[in-house]
Amino acid sequence: MKKYFFYKYRFLKKNENIFEKKYDLQRKFLEKQEKELLNLKNCLLQKDEKIQELKYWRKEYEQICQKLQEQVEINNIQETELRESINHIQEIKFDKKAHKNLLFESEQRTINKFENIIKEKLVNNDSKIEEKNQQNLNNFFIPFKEQLESFRREINDKLGQDSCERNILKYEINQLQQLNSQITKETINLTKALKGDIKTQGNWGETVLSRVLECSGLREGYEYEKQVTIHLKDKNRIQPDIIVRLPQGRDVVIDAKTTLIAYEKYFNTDDKLIREKALQEHIKSIRNHIRLLSSKNYQKSPGLRSLDYVLMFISIEPAFLLAINHQPDLLNEALQQNVMLVSPTTLLVALKTINNLWKSEYQNRNSQLIAKRASRLYDKIRLFVDDIINIGQNIDKAQKSYENALKKLIQGRGNLISQTENFKKLGVEIKSSINQKILNQTEFWKEDNLK
Repeated sequence: MKKYFFYKYRFLKKNENIFEKKYDLQRKFLEKQEKELLNLKNCLLQKDEKIQELKYWRKEYEQICQKLQEQVEINNIQETELRESINHIQEIKFDKKAHKNLLFESEQRTINKFENIIKEKLVNNDSKIEEKNQQNLNNFFIPFKEQLESFRREINDKLGQDSCERNILKYEINQLQQLNSQITKETINLTKALKGDIKTQGNWGETVLSRVLECSGLREGYEYEKQVTIHLKDKNRIQPDIIVRLPQGRDVVIDAKTTLIAYEKYFNTDDKLIREKALQEHIKSIRNHIRLLSSKNYQKSPGLRSLDYVLMFISIEPAFLLAINHQPDLLNEALQQNVMLVSPTTLLVALKTINNLWKSEYQNRNSQLIAKRASRLYDKIRLFVDDIINIGQNIDKAQKSYENALKKLIQGRGNLISQTENFKKLGVEIKSSINQKILNQTEFWKEDNLK
C-alpha cells in the first residue's frame, strides 16, 4: 500500500512539473500575444490619426471645389444677364424701327388718300359727287381733327412735364453752381497754399500719388509700401515715397516731385518774355529734380532689389505735358540718369500692368499650391493603403496564432483544459471553475484521466 502511494505521488509530481512547464510556456505565449495586440492597437491608433488627417485634406479639397463651382455659377448668371440685356436692347431697337416705319406708312396713306380726294373733286362737279366728296372729306378730316386734338393734349402734357423737369434741372444747376463756387474757392486756397509752401507742394504730390495707387488696384502692405526707411552703410538713411513690389522679387521706386512756382507764372501772364523765362525755369526745376533723384542711387541701396531706373512722379499732368512738349529730349535725359518721368496717366497705366502681373502670379501660386496638395494627398492615401494591407496581414497572423493556442488549450490528446479538469477528480480544491463556454468546446480524452 505504501509502495502504491509512493508511485502515485511520483506520478503526480511528474505531472505537476509537466503542467508547470506547459503553464509557463502558455503564459509566455499569452504575454507575447498581448504585446502583439498592443502593437496592433498602437498601429490602429496611428492609422486613425492618418484617417483624420485625410478627412481634413479631403474637406479642404471639397471647399476649394465648392468655391470654384460657385464662381462658375456666378459667371454663368452674369453671362445670362448680359445676353438678356443684349436681347432687350435689340428688341428696343427693333420696336423703334417698326414704330418709325408705321408712322411713315400712316403718313403716306394719309397723303395718298388726300390726293385721291382732291382728284375726285376736280374731276366730278355734280352735286352727288360733291356730297360724296363732302362725306369723304368729313370721313377724313374728322378723324384727322381728333388726332390733332389728341396730339395737342399730348403736347400740353409734355410741356407740363418739361416745365417740371426744367424746374428740377434749374434746381440741379443751382446746386452745381454752388458746388462749383465752393470747388473754385477750395482750388484757389489750394493753389495759394501750393505756391507758397514747398512742403505743401510735396504733400499734394504724395496725395495724388496715393490716389493713383488706390485706383490701380494695388494694396498697401502687400504690393506696395509707403515711406520705407532704408539705412545705408555710411549710417545715413533714405526714405523713398513708394516702393512697388514686383512678382519676380524686384522693386520699383516712385518719388513724387511737384513744382508749381514757374508753372504758375507761365499761365498767369500774357507777356511772351516772362512766359518763356517761366517755361525755362519750369524745365530747369524738373532737371534739378532728376539730378537729385539720380544721385540717391536707389538701385544700389542695400535691402532694395530695384530696377535700373526710378520713377519720378509729376503729380500735375499739364505741368508734365508742358515740359515734354517744349523739351522732348527731357525724357531721354532722365533715362540716361536712370530716372523715368511719369504723370498720373502714364503711372496709372504702368501700375495697372503691375497689378495684372500680380493677379497672374497669384493664380500661378494657387495652381501650384493645389498641385502640391493633390500630390501630398495622393501620397498620404498610398501610404494609408499600404498600412491597411499590413494591418490585415498582421491580423491574419494573430488570428492563426490565436487558433493554434486555442487548439493546444482545448483540442487533442493531453490538451491543457482536459488535464487541468482532472485535478478536480483528484480532490484538488478549486476556488472558481474555468469558463463554461471553454469547457463546452474542450475535448476530453480518457487517456488524460489520472490513475
